[in-house]
Amino acid sequence: MPDAASPTPSPSKAQIFLRRLVSTVILWTAILSAMFSGNHYIADGVFLVLVVFLALTGLVEFYGLAQKRGLPCFKISGVIGGVLLMIGTFLNVTGKLGTNGSPARVNDFETSFLILFVLGLCLRQLMSRDNASGISAIAVTLLGLMYVPWLLNFLQKICYFPHVEGKYFLLYFILLTKFSDMGAYVVGSLIGRHKMIPRISPGKTWEGFAGAIVVSTGASVVFVHFLGGHMAGMNINHAVVLGIILSSTAVIGDLIESLFKRECGAKDSGNVLPGIGGILDLLDSLLFNAPIMYLYLRHVLVP
Repeated sequence: MPDAASPTPSPSKAQIFLRRLVSTVILWTAILSAMFSGNHYIADGVFLVLVVFLALTGLVEFYGLAQKRGLPCFKISGVIGGVLLMIGTFLNVTGKLGTNGSPARVNDFETSFLILFVLGLCLRQLMSRDNASGISAIAVTLLGLMYVPWLLNFLQKICYFPHVEGKYFLLYFILLTKFSDMGAYVVGSLIGRHKMIPRISPGKTWEGFAGAIVVSTGASVVFVHFLGGHMAGMNINHAVVLGIILSSTAVIGDLIESLFKRECGAKDSGNVLPGIGGILDLLDSLLFNAPIMYLYLRHVLVP
């Protein structure tokens, strides 16, 4: 009788890091190349398609995690609502609805949309004949919309922020967040000894957290030194402050998603990206950081 097939060996930390790096570079190179292409229609079109794809895929993964946990949700309603929210925000921030794209106008649209979405979920539950867990279904569906598309929308609001070169702020924010992830992973893998919160993420260490702050802050200072002229209100002091804040909150965002996955008994949110897992595994730190970057831009740099 032939021997049983030996199990496939687990990839090394170096292989995992390389796969994550390649997947991340390819994805964000495509997005940023479109943004800086110089063609208005290509930049807007590619950017919209990609953010909608990220929101749609991430939302499907979120609802999939909830269902693994046995939590009910209105998956189709949530996905449709998420796509409409992303497209509606895009049309507002780009002024394609005849508006001036001001932050207040965009926020009014999102608030109105969320109000109607909640009312729509209540009506959806009212018409449901076989769902006895209406409160849970409404809560999980709304959380998914708020956690993925609504937080992801801050990328659009940064990119199209009025009267500034928003694409440079978006590039800056993405690079800082990803350098934070890279610093945490590399330093934690090399010298990490003291666990941060092992019950949530056994791989996260305080040494990695320090590495995230140092690497991200260094990248922030270098970026602002060379491209700060394209960023209204930015200087080295703001670069240091944002480097520390965004690197810290990026780690927290990663831990939040790890908390969701651990509760649902999942290692990854999906398997879309080689070496990373799902879209949520790619977006976790960005989702947490995007509103912080937007608030700093609106209330500190360009008040």
